[in-house]
Amino acid sequence: MRKMIVAGNWKMNTTLPEGQKLAEELTSLLSNYTGEKDIIIAPPFTHLHAIGNVIAKSPIHLSAQNCASEESGAYTGEVAPSMIASTGAQYVILGHSERREYFEESDEILLRKTQLTLKNKLKPIFCIGEQLTQRESEQHEATVKKQLEETVFKLSKSDFQQIILAYEPVWAIGTGKVATPEQAQEMHAFIRKLIRDKFDESTAENMSILYGGSCKPANAAELFGQQDVDGGLIGGASLKADDFYAIINA
Repeated sequence: MRKMIVAGNWKMNTTLPEGQKLAEELTSLLSNYTGEKDIIIAPPFTHLHAIGNVIAKSPIHLSAQNCASEESGAYTGEVAPSMIASTGAQYVILGHSERREYFEESDEILLRKTQLTLKNKLKPIFCIGEQLTQRESEQHEATVKKQLEETVFKLSKSDFQQIILAYEPVWAIGTGKVATPEQAQEMHAFIRKLIRDKFDESTAENMSILYGGSCKPANAAELFGQQDVDGGLIGGASLKADDFYAIINA
């Protein structure tokens, strides 16, 4: 059985005190949580250790939002996967559309980051998805297929099985637009077929594929109810404890 997962990506939001307060609120709300979803939050790098302490006895797991593509050395401002692991974090978000667009992260760089993340016993949450022009020109499937073929499909099967995929239609991130449940299901099923064709049935059926893109309490249940949607990578709604908790319970 594949895992249902709800992951909150805080992006570049909250000061450390604000982040600690948010984590405390979530920990309180989840104090009696008995659900089966894995819950993950990804605060900024500066918060990882402190928030790791806040959530230590809760069902919440800790993720970084990115990592360096090198192990160590003269890379001012970068944060290596080994450093992330030393904070107690267990996951790293890689390939987010904002990293691809604003920081020009190539498939080659993302593959290297993924390999380093796995080497340091961290689980990548690997993002894929199309721009609006690619969707409108019906290139969305080809775009996602290429993103997979140039990155995580180059991993061994055993390494690939350690990752979580997140499908994020870029046109739905922070725009208020959202893929319909049918559009989300169609793409998740397509991605699972690609995995089946590349690896095997078991790998495809056990791969958690999250939906990311303006997921909110109002639409989470319908999205998560789709056969091939295994939870969500949540942006803005993860910054409000009550909203994130409602999505977890969707």
